[in-house]
Amino acid sequence: MKRYNTYRNIRKQAMIMGLPISLFALQMVSVIGSLLVIIFSFHLGVIVGLLLFNALLYGALGRWVKKPFPIKVQRTFPQAISNKRQSPLTHV
Repeated sequence: MKRYNTYRNIRKQAMIMGLPISLFALQMVSVIGSLLVIIFSFHLGVIVGLLLFNALLYGALGRWVKKPFPIKVQRTFPQAISNKRQSPLTHV
């Protein structure tokens, strides 16, 4: 009898077809948009191009999930908060 391991990391992040929910939604929007383009402009080149585009998009998103590139976020808040005046000018 075959044994199946329990997936215990479901709280960590839900995955559909190896992609997180937001990236899977982006992939599905691309697929639906491609289907609409195929329906309204029925050419072999368009079909092949959109299939290739969707395959490359899925591959790029899958690679991004495995090794995301770091995004530098600027600091919004200062290191320390102080009541000291920033300017010697009086405003009152």
